[in-house]
Amino acid sequence: MSNDAIAQKCANNIGQWFKSFYRDLDSASNEISESLMRCMDDRPKIDNSDLLDLPEIARTFLEGHHAAVGAGAIFAIASVSKAQGVLEWWLRDDAGRISKREFDLIPDTDAFYDYEQQPWFTIAARTGHLALVGPYVDYLGMGEYILTLTVPLYIDDNFVGVTGSDIRVRDLEGVFLPAMRAVPGDAALLNSQDRVIVSNSGRFLVGNRVKETPPGARKVALDVPALGLHFLYLTS
Repeated sequence: MSNDAIAQKCANNIGQWFKSFYRDLDSASNEISESLMRCMDDRPKIDNSDLLDLPEIARTFLEGHHAAVGAGAIFAIASVSKAQGVLEWWLRDDAGRISKREFDLIPDTDAFYDYEQQPWFTIAARTGHLALVGPYVDYLGMGEYILTLTVPLYIDDNFVGVTGSDIRVRDLEGVFLPAMRAVPGDAALLNSQDRVIVSNSGRFLVGNRVKETPPGARKVALDVPALGLHFLYLTS
């Protein structure tokens, strides 16, 4: 098999992994939507009593996706009955324990988390598409490089928030590096801003931007709609 064929096979496998992950995330989002519609019973706004199924949905998602460390739903403030946001999020620690993560959602406090301004929320809200943000350092949670993946959450075709998941880069390395190490030469997975997500060498460091395709390298677009992911590899 040629170097190009090996690299293309690796890129295809990574693309398929993301497609599968987003497909399951979208299924979880649909499950949340159906639960909300049953609980709301034609009420126009979501309140806390409508969220009773979310812990089990998030727990099931995390248990089925070992690369994920966080999952839940984040609601547009306009869609909820109280005057502040609702961020229902669960984390899995290194021992496998799953617990709810609390955020300061009260405006004008020092630790206020204005999630409606975060790209993983605004992209999904504006475009109605999948969103992938990162790698970035999650100072509010784990203090290490993560990706946040989201899909829009709808009720009767009305946008009410996003369903999302966090993945640590080090866990994603465990998924992708075995195949990437089979690629002859240096290779890296890049986000839509050409920043390195995962690499098989020290030449491409996580979070760094590859401003120009290096001489002797090729850049292959991954077949994952809306995300702008690329696989970069050296041919010589």
